[in-house]
Amino acid sequence: MKLLLLSNSAAPGRPYLDHARDAVAEHLAGVEELLFVPYALADHDSYTAKVAAFMRQLGRRVRGIHTEDDPRAAVARAQAVFVGGGNSFRLLATLQRTGLVDTLAHRVRAGLPYMGSSAGTNMACPTLRTTNDMPIVEPASFAALGLVPFQINPHYLDPDPSGTHMGETREERLSQFLEENDVPVLGLREGTWLRGDDDTLTLGGIEAGARLFTAGAEPVEYAPGADLSALMATKARFDHRDA
Repeated sequence: MKLLLLSNSAAPGRPYLDHARDAVAEHLAGVEELLFVPYALADHDSYTAKVAAFMRQLGRRVRGIHTEDDPRAAVARAQAVFVGGGNSFRLLATLQRTGLVDTLAHRVRAGLPYMGSSAGTNMACPTLRTTNDMPIVEPASFAALGLVPFQINPHYLDPDPSGTHMGETREERLSQFLEENDVPVLGLREGTWLRGDDDTLTLGGIEAGARLFTAGAEPVEYAPGADLSALMATKARFDHRDA
């Protein structure tokens, strides 16, 4: 598999995807046309145009999957696919409704380059359970593409000791997830991404890096360049709680 899993697509003070320009260009080397999946937002045309404007700078054409009469056939003939961010519940529900979950997973495992940002990165996980999004729609299940055997939390935010917000921190929510599931969760801070090539997985992006949460252990920090390939051997156990 060839994966590029971005925590975010927009960075403060920079144009869309500009912070990851080099990583995107390298990921799409040899690709002339990119199939874009805009289902995480309601306005598919505007979203696709935004992606096309960026990809045009890299010399790539973009085709929105929503314009296709047969989305599964479009995936079958695609050179590469980009699943954009937005609401992950809406995204997964639409992938299920269009019959694309199995089709995408099969093609990516067969070598189709997959790029995801935010909700699109959530889709690469076994389930939707570590998204940050509000469930504005109800998917048939939380099962996602399962391209990686562990969970990712995009846009990971560290606890703010001086903050006055009384809601749960991201760390607390992920700790609750691990009370019920024995599955590692990688908190990808904004500006970072994962690059996967078969069973090799490397952390990229800014110095903020990522934080790995595992059941029964303290979180571990990783810096850009870290080899996270061991996560590809994860044996996930969902809905598993020790008595």
